[in-house]
Amino acid sequence: MDTLTIIDNLLKNHKGILKTADAVNAGISRTTLGTLVKNAKLERIAHGQYIRPDSMADELYLLQQRSEKIVFSHETALFLHDMSERTPFLHSLTIPSSAKLSPALSEGCKVYYVKPELYELGRCSVKSKMGNDVIAYDAERTICDILRSRSRVDSQILAEAMKAYAARRGQNWSRLRDYAEAFRVTKLLRQYLEVLT
Repeated sequence: MDTLTIIDNLLKNHKGILKTADAVNAGISRTTLGTLVKNAKLERIAHGQYIRPDSMADELYLLQQRSEKIVFSHETALFLHDMSERTPFLHSLTIPSSAKLSPALSEGCKVYYVKPELYELGRCSVKSKMGNDVIAYDAERTICDILRSRSRVDSQILAEAMKAYAARRGQNWSRLRDYAEAFRVTKLLRQYLEVLT
């Protein structure tokens, strides 16, 4: 099998992303990858990640592949849950305060840190707009995050998020209340909900 056929198979099996480690395991050298990039057969999109130059990359999925600690939150989670029509200019992500992201990874993102004991609260798998599974916080956790970080979030986004949550199907009010207590935003949540009703 020739190199390009092996690469095509790897790309198919890994949702359009070729990792250096996978290529090396399949017998393709790093030098060959560099040559393919020079010849515009592959495009290097991040350290150790390549795609076909003619393919559209799923930015969220690519970010998620670079660190298992990333959970999409705040404006990005609102977008993923269809609670905001605005595509975030910068992706928002949360990691535990005990972890660190590389500068290359955090560049171009809004990074939030949370106590390790609150990090898992509300984690769920959602589909990106391109159909890939990514990890984000659920709608209730997202509302609490937006309230908690209101000084870093546009006030109009906060108001839209509260309206969208109140109007959406399948809200879990008791979960929202529990999360609000955990994040100490119960009073603030009540004030916003009173305005909506």
